[in-house]
Amino acid sequence: MAVLLAATCGMAGCSGKNSDDAAGASVTPTNVTLTPDQRKNIHLYTVASATYHRTVDATGSVDFNNDKATAVLAPISGPVSRLLVDIGDHVKQGDALALVDSPDYAAAVTTYRKALTTAHTARRLADLEKDLVEHQGVAKREEDQAQADAANADADVDAALKALVSLNVDPKVIKDIEQGRPIAPISGVIRSPTAGTVVDRQITPGQLLQAGTTPCFTVADMSHVWVMAQVADSDVASVKPGDSADVSTGVDSQRLTGTVTKVSALVDPDTRLMPARIVVDNGQGLLKKQAYVAVQIHSREEAKGILVPVSALLRDDENLPFVYVAQHDGSFARRSVTLGHRIGDQFDIPAGLQAGEQVVVDGGIFVQFMQNQ
Repeated sequence: MAVLLAATCGMAGCSGKNSDDAAGASVTPTNVTLTPDQRKNIHLYTVASATYHRTVDATGSVDFNNDKATAVLAPISGPVSRLLVDIGDHVKQGDALALVDSPDYAAAVTTYRKALTTAHTARRLADLEKDLVEHQGVAKREEDQAQADAANADADVDAALKALVSLNVDPKVIKDIEQGRPIAPISGVIRSPTAGTVVDRQITPGQLLQAGTTPCFTVADMSHVWVMAQVADSDVASVKPGDSADVSTGVDSQRLTGTVTKVSALVDPDTRLMPARIVVDNGQGLLKKQAYVAVQIHSREEAKGILVPVSALLRDDENLPFVYVAQHDGSFARRSVTLGHRIGDQFDIPAGLQAGEQVVVDGGIFVQFMQNQ
């Protein structure tokens, strides 16, 4: 770099100026005129109005898809005797999640046995009454009463059976009860109502559960997850439901695609950011709950503006952006610009340039050096 600058200084025929002159040039810069040989070191870009689609950069965190997550409540009361799964385990529908020492099972089994016995006796008596009526042995109303008793007993059997099924009792155990075979003491089982991944566990061994009210697990389908992107309020107008998004996992630089499904109407009072929900296909299981990810949201709406390559932009002593614009007399003027959104390797310039003007895109540092001589 030192050799290049020395050569440049030689081509320009420059001599050392005092520091006051340099300071004055930085405050009110004059146009730069280059020789034909010096112009070979730069390249120009003709500014034009263009349409583009904004890309919004944001950070986000992974959450499970709450639309495909099921909270598992305790179906029975009693203390937890054993946990069978942990967070992150994959389960199928009907898989056992935990065992419970519950008196509900004994009560349900006893009720079903009694209902079966009562129904059998009531049906036998109803059939006997019917036979007696046919042979003029009893009045018809006594047969009607017997039939009603048998029907009520059958209804009790059905209710008791449904109670066992709701407790997820093994069908083989139910069949043993129906056939009058003895059964071993059984533990209450909390089973998964759906297939998925155990994403939350809220019980511990020995904990007393209350049927229908104690939350035990959350099972979610992790094949699709939510990424909650935090969008700056200045970018919210460019993010709409239906926009596509790229999510960087940080694992082997892999990117997953998703779709924006919702943009929050509320700004986080602490961060001044607005959450946008993105549904991402997670078939390979790369995204884990609560992981941080980088997000790029691609707006479907077209925008129009003046686009300039990033290489054309320089910074002054106050870190403000400027470019060098070619003038009609062949010189180059330093002009401050306003930066808008970045689109790939270009910036939108809301103010400072007009279509048709030419800016230095390669060699701007050289022009700046020449200006400071």
